[in-house]
Amino acid sequence: MKTIWISSGERPENAENFARISQWWASLSGQTVTWRQRLLDPEKEVEQLDWEPQRFDDKFAIANPQVRGITLYWNKPGSPIEHNTTVRQLELDTLRQQLYVYPQSQQNLVIRVGLPEIEYRKLKLNISEIEIEGDRLIIARDGTQLIEVQLTLSPEQIAQLKRDLPA
Repeated sequence: MKTIWISSGERPENAENFARISQWWASLSGQTVTWRQRLLDPEKEVEQLDWEPQRFDDKFAIANPQVRGITLYWNKPGSPIEHNTTVRQLELDTLRQQLYVYPQSQQNLVIRVGLPEIEYRKLKLNISEIEIEGDRLIIARDGTQLIEVQLTLSPEQIAQLKRDLPA
C-alpha cells in the first residue's frame, strides 16, 4: 500500500498523507537506512527501476530526520552538516518500508530511502547432473564449479513445478 503526497496536489487526503509520511520519516532516527538515487524512466514505474545496489548508493544510520515545510532534513553519523532536499512528491510504501522522494530541484531523479532489505546471495549454476530422491528431494549438481544443491520441496511446490514445466 502506498501513501502519496504531491506538493501541488489538491486531493482531500493530501495533508493527512503528508503528516503520515512526516511521522514515518521522523521514526527513522537512529536506524540504518539504504539511500539509492536513480534517474526516472518515463517508460517504467518507479518500482520497476533497477534498485540493485550500485556504486554510489549509501547505507548509514540516519540522525535527526525532520520535516520542515516541504523539506526533508537529516544528518549522517559523524558529520556536522545537516543535509536536506525540498520535495515535489513523496510516495511511502508502507509494506516495504521505503520512501520514494522526488526532489524539486531535479525533475528526472528519484531517491529511495528505506530500511535495509534482505539481500540474497545469488549463484548461477550450469546444471550438469540432476537426481530425484523420493518424492520431495531434488539434487542438482554443477560439475564445473563443483557445487551441489539439494532442494526439499513440499507436495504443493512439486505440484506447481509439474504444472509450470513444459511437457
